[in-house]
Amino acid sequence: MKLTSGIHSILVTGVDVVSIAASARRAGYKVFSVDFYGDIDLRHICEESLSIIRQCLGKSCGLFERDYKVNLLLKLIKKLLKKHSVDGVVFGSGLEDNPLVLEEINDMIPVIGNTPELHVKVRDKKKFFQTLRQLGISHPQTTVIDNFDEAKKRVKDLGYPVVLKPITGFGGSEVQRIESERELKEAFKIVSSSNKGYMVQEYISGIPASVSLISTSKDVVALSVNEQLLGVRRLGMWSPFGYCGNIVPLSSSMQVFKSCKTVAERIISHFGLVGTNGVDFVVSKEGIPYVMEVNPRFQGTLECVERVYGVNVVKAHVEACVDRRLLRKTFVSRGFCTRLILYSPQRAVVPDLRAFYGVRDVPLIGAIVEEGEPLCSITSVGVTRDASLRKGQSVAESIFKALLPSHQG
Repeated sequence: MKLTSGIHSILVTGVDVVSIAASARRAGYKVFSVDFYGDIDLRHICEESLSIIRQCLGKSCGLFERDYKVNLLLKLIKKLLKKHSVDGVVFGSGLEDNPLVLEEINDMIPVIGNTPELHVKVRDKKKFFQTLRQLGISHPQTTVIDNFDEAKKRVKDLGYPVVLKPITGFGGSEVQRIESERELKEAFKIVSSSNKGYMVQEYISGIPASVSLISTSKDVVALSVNEQLLGVRRLGMWSPFGYCGNIVPLSSSMQVFKSCKTVAERIISHFGLVGTNGVDFVVSKEGIPYVMEVNPRFQGTLECVERVYGVNVVKAHVEACVDRRLLRKTFVSRGFCTRLILYSPQRAVVPDLRAFYGVRDVPLIGAIVEEGEPLCSITSVGVTRDASLRKGQSVAESIFKALLPSHQG
């Protein structure tokens, strides 16, 4: 459907959309949501909120890998739109690799953001890395593979360690660092039963980072350069590349900051992306930003970017997409903001998390969160990176101590 001016109501959809919905509400929009988790703080923000998981006292909140299906999101979107007239839809994570679903959504309600065709351009990993090579942009050597023999041959050229990752997906939980042929063989025994395609990638040692941007079809501006937190075991994440949050801004030299922004803006301009988009990097020890992927939708950094730079990202996104007006201001950091995602260390009963400072994505009191599943997130601020991080970590430790094991089946 064609997007028109005069946006007053917004549907927010994706796996986890609390921060997007809250930003939209602060910007003055009437907000509706369809997501996976259905956390209680989301229900308080929205006019109506539908979710795949129905959180109940004494009942499990499910397993994401088993229970998340994009078609279930689509079904709930159809249900909500039968009841409400909504001006447009914006996306969080979870739909970017499903262009057919995006097209079906766009047939029902105007998309405020990138078209399904633009999603394909940046999420087709083989073509994406070919484009980066043509543009002369640093990136890990990457090969899409179909079987173990192809992977073994490619690794012989790259040398260990390498990274084995699915072509589609988000959050990093299925990404593996492979140190030997034995590990490669074991990994393929597991992934061979999956319907996902895989790629072998050169391992780049460095700091995981990202750039958050806003763009129109003619211009682009980088809002922030961010540090990504991956595989943090003290937060309950045991996958080495699993997403655990971020720190805004990235604490680095001005040269690294500028290099990340310049490369990210060049990529967004080349592909013609609009609205808010994110570019993920690994910054090597030499200070070279290696591009990992583009996320053509709202990013997990949203709340931290807003806190540090004093900008409403949803409002800026709508103005860029609808009015073709780019945010114009000097982005001066007001300290640091950390977002931590906590994963349950055991099958646990949810305590009253509202009692803890800075907690977001709050499940129902008395519901059961399975081991390894997201429990909540924490946002904390500080005058330095470490002060901001320590404050969040302190709250995380208190929450973990408050968890009670669940013995219910």
